Amino acid sequence: MRLVTFDNGRIGVVKEGHVIDVSDIAGAVPGAWPPVGMVRFIAHWEDSRAALLDAVRSRAGRALSEVRLDAPVQWPNKVIAFPANYHAHIDEMKQGAGTGVISTFKASGQGFFLKANSSLSGPADAIVLPPLAGREIHHECELGIIVGKRGRGVSHADSRSYVFGFTCLLDMVVRGKEERVMRKSYDTFCPTGPWITTADEIADFDNIEMRLRVNGEERQSASTRNLIVNIPEMIAMSSAVMTLEPGDIIASGTPAGVGPVEDGDVIEIEIDGVGSMRLPVTRGTVGDHPVWDTEKGVLAV
Repeated sequence: MRLVTFDNGRIGVVKEGHVIDVSDIAGAVPGAWPPVGMVRFIAHWEDSRAALLDAVRSRAGRALSEVRLDAPVQWPNKVIAFPANYHAHIDEMKQGAGTGVISTFKASGQGFFLKANSSLSGPADAIVLPPLAGREIHHECELGIIVGKRGRGVSHADSRSYVFGFTCLLDMVVRGKEERVMRKSYDTFCPTGPWITTADEIADFDNIEMRLRVNGEERQSASTRNLIVNIPEMIAMSSAVMTLEPGDIIASGTPAGVGPVEDGDVIEIEIDGVGSMRLPVTRGTVGDHPVWDTEKGVLAV
């Protein structure tokens, strides 16, 4: 099943190119603040399932082209992200991708970080680059894992039951030596969408293929089979530290092929069985600060 947030907080199911509005079943109020409709829906998924299936069978839908898709989960408790989770990406970062040399540690030893919820944006939103002279801003193609239920200290064996579904995710980043969270938390630096594909639609979590193109040129291509920290271990590691909550988003880490984007570029991300997004890149006027005046051009993950 494919679940969307659309038209300012409505919840829908995508079926045959149409969106079936199930906001009433989800208990979602369009325009409500905070926009937690999808989080509540995920939390009460089992209680709503029978009514949801009946609605999908009996209700008419609107064409996808007639609605505005928002970020599927707009107000998660947290966004958890894994850095340096592919060996090939570690190698390219150590080589500096043409702009410098760094040392780094793989995700299995380094752990994870948190990305600001306010960086989330949706499939209808542009990626807005801050006006940082002399700094490269890179794309990172990632799988977004949506947590389905509360859990702490989750084992590998039980991890699959905590995965509600998957979404496409971009982890945009300003390259430099400043704190990672700062460099990755600008508004629109975490596009997600176009929907959540529920976990039952994905037979093999260790064989999910993804790719990213900029202006039609393929830059990244990888599979979850090559992850250093795989999906069960992401659940286990993060839940060892924090209580996972319904609607939490876990970003899998990027494969090799990261690179700069500029105003006017178009980024396409495609994940087999999950979905795809096509996002324009624009240059904003807000976001510069003296903190960015040092360490220009030095690369970090």
